[in-house]
Amino acid sequence: MPGWILVAIGSAIGGVARYGCGRLWPVMPGQWPAATMTVNLAGSCLIGVLSVLVGLRGAGAAEPLRLFWMTGVLGGFTTYSAFALETVLLAESGAWPKALGYLFLTVLGCAAAAFAGRALAMILIPET
Repeated sequence: MPGWILVAIGSAIGGVARYGCGRLWPVMPGQWPAATMTVNLAGSCLIGVLSVLVGLRGAGAAEPLRLFWMTGVLGGFTTYSAFALETVLLAESGAWPKALGYLFLTVLGCAAAAFAGRALAMILIPET
């Protein structure tokens, strides 16, 4: 099966699972976003487990599993899991300064980008 189909099917499954979590734990303004945090924590843990399991299978046999589960399902469920794994892999390789820089720049940068995007949208999109 072509890789893009594996990613597409996995993404659909992960996205629906993410949607389901949001429906189970809706967030009201001012409340802790439990669904998002749970999804991000679970996805980060699962991508760690899968990275080891997929790595044990060898490059050729692992590629369809990696595409479906890691890129597809977990990518649709949460992209935070990929960020978490990349941070861990940098740290495990001994690149602690890069890992910490990536961690802080990603978290702060993404929060700043979300803030900037909202501010820009409020300026550009008139109220109805």
